[in-house]
Amino acid sequence: MAEVASPQSPPSHAGQPHPPHDPRLAHHFDDMEQQREAATLGMWVFLVTEVLFFGGLFAAYMLYRVWYPSTFGVASRQLNIYSGAGMTVVLITSSLTMAMAVHAAANGRRGRIVGFLGLTLLLGVIFVGLKFLEYYHEYLDHHIPGHGFQIEGTDPNHAQIFFSLYFTMTGLHALHIFIGFGIILTMMYMAWRNVFNEKWHTPIEVAGLYWHFVDIIWIFLFPLLYLVDRHR
Repeated sequence: MAEVASPQSPPSHAGQPHPPHDPRLAHHFDDMEQQREAATLGMWVFLVTEVLFFGGLFAAYMLYRVWYPSTFGVASRQLNIYSGAGMTVVLITSSLTMAMAVHAAANGRRGRIVGFLGLTLLLGVIFVGLKFLEYYHEYLDHHIPGHGFQIEGTDPNHAQIFFSLYFTMTGLHALHIFIGFGIILTMMYMAWRNVFNEKWHTPIEVAGLYWHFVDIIWIFLFPLLYLVDRHR
């Protein structure tokens, strides 16, 4: 009688080494490049929503600017243009230091990562300090909208619209700066723990996108708020 051939058992993989798995790779991604692209795309989507958020304020500003051009010109000239220009220089410089931090991360230079992130944080603190100093002077000049608001040379009711937008837009921008402080401090801690290397530094790249976005928003705010009818 012919023997019935038994089905072959599947080949055993015992003892075979598993492919190396980077502990930084999340389980739902195939490789590090896919994970980096997903993180970057996620940040861009978030920034698009932020553009829509600030865009509503910009649209409101432009609408009232068209309705009350002379009033907005007088109100804008109450702001300290030198303070605004100084804050612009500080924030643009912070974008440079953040870019240098990202470059250092791409080259695995831990010391430079921490150093450039520290400079970015310092410049951000200087910016916020100048902004709150400017708020204090506006308070002394009675430019806070509401009871006690005072301004000469134009309709105070319409001028309050300008300062309401000014405090709302710059205050919201300052809030994003404070959020950036938390992100930078987290990146500094991770860099100090030597988490990043040449192959994986996605968090710093994403943090850099956020910080550059905050800088770009200010580049729009500065001329809109400080440079209205300055030629007069």
